[in-house]
Amino acid sequence: MHSSHRGTGAPLLLVHGLGSSARSWSPIMDKLAAHRHVIAVDLPGFGTTPPLTGEVSIRTLADALTEYLRVEGFLGIDAVGSSMGGRMVLELARRGGVLGGVISLDPGGFWQGWQRRAFFASVALSIRLVRLLRPMMPFLTRHALTRTLLLSQFSTHPWRLSPDLTLDEMRNFAISPSFDELLKDLAFGEPQRGMASHTLKHPLVIGWGRHDRVCFPVQAKRALELFPDAKLHWFAHSGHFPQWDAPEETVQLILDHLPANAIEPLLTKDSNSTFRK
Repeated sequence: MHSSHRGTGAPLLLVHGLGSSARSWSPIMDKLAAHRHVIAVDLPGFGTTPPLTGEVSIRTLADALTEYLRVEGFLGIDAVGSSMGGRMVLELARRGGVLGGVISLDPGGFWQGWQRRAFFASVALSIRLVRLLRPMMPFLTRHALTRTLLLSQFSTHPWRLSPDLTLDEMRNFAISPSFDELLKDLAFGEPQRGMASHTLKHPLVIGWGRHDRVCFPVQAKRALELFPDAKLHWFAHSGHFPQWDAPEETVQLILDHLPANAIEPLLTKDSNSTFRK
């Protein structure tokens, strides 16, 4: 499992969403690295990490991430997850003994009824379009108008996003070998289990964009029903990715709710490591 490290201090894990990579955190990496040793992973089947052999699901990705943390000596690390990564950090918090404090940003998996099929159909259509337009992506991501057309489902102001970030995301969406299997698992696979009240041992915050067009804001109610000890934070001016639309607010939320833990950083600034099971 490839991971990028930046900064020094108490370690902080960043877990990306479906089709993304560690680089999707670039809008907030430097600001977090001023306070923490930030570790952003490429989950199996995304970025530069090879896909899993056998079953590909939220459960098996969570197992693989747990094993990575165990081998690297990071069990108990604070973690932030986005979208599918938000679902994963909630699952690991539920299991206990894997993570410390957790912030889950617009997690998938809390849809009900028609929302499930709306999620699957809209994202499946988006990925088909991205794959079709892949040869044109360097041109399309260079201009504010076409960035807006490409990413209006995910961002409240896609025209402001970095062309480099947008191009990287579109390329990852198109080529990630585990995308299709995980999209089906997110929509129709095993439902997310929750935690009983008063069993949470570490801080848990669920952040949600008021203008999320992927995981609709009404789903926050279901997330809190399953994780009743969690705190809910609303991003008033954000879509599905607060780290893109409200980076300063996202950084402040992380620093405010995840106090530095006692784990010593294993690697130094701007180093990289690779782990394969």
